[in-house]
Amino acid sequence: MPAIRKTTYKDHVVDHVYQALLDGHCHPGDQLKEGLIAAELGISRAPVREALKELTARGIVDYRPQVGCFITRPSPQEISDAYTTRGLLEGYAVMATREAFSEDDLRRLETLVEEMRQAAGRGDRKAVVEIGDTFHNLLVSKNTNTQLAEYLERLRLKTHIFFCRYWPEMYSPAEIGDRHRRIVASLRTGDPLAIEETVRLHYRESGERIAALALSAGERHAA
Repeated sequence: MPAIRKTTYKDHVVDHVYQALLDGHCHPGDQLKEGLIAAELGISRAPVREALKELTARGIVDYRPQVGCFITRPSPQEISDAYTTRGLLEGYAVMATREAFSEDDLRRLETLVEEMRQAAGRGDRKAVVEIGDTFHNLLVSKNTNTQLAEYLERLRLKTHIFFCRYWPEMYSPAEIGDRHRRIVASLRTGDPLAIEETVRLHYRESGERIAALALSAGERHAA
């Protein structure tokens, strides 16, 4: 993947909000206050404002004029769309760069799969997401298309937040391992169609399951 620019205060705020969501300190519907975040991080309000605009563009924050910024409550369709789109983009990126993966890369991916399975076995929600992020970052690391990299990055945080919230209800530790192991196995075949379809299915399946759980949770809340 193309080199990422140096971290700025705005990036630091984005990561602060992202980590708060993964850790369960922030929830959909919570308001994000510029002044409070600025005070917590010891920075001015300007980068906080920039970060909230970026998070709004990514669909993680909902800006309400004259009211403020809130963690968004995505609809099941929005969740499904985010996963389907990421699968399309990542599937193409991996397929197009399949010949650039070395045996060391493939072994590293297999190691990450096992680490993810073990983290799932411990019930460590955040570790599963973080190791999975390393796994998928390696998958797209050979890509040199800057537009593709930008769109993938925009979807990365959103899909991680959904997955962290719901994966224990979706997959067993063994299934977490098997799903990612299938991606590595497809890469080993070198078959472009198999690689692309495996990655697309990987994301589509999770998107459908998370959307169903989100719908069910919404119905329970309404009741």
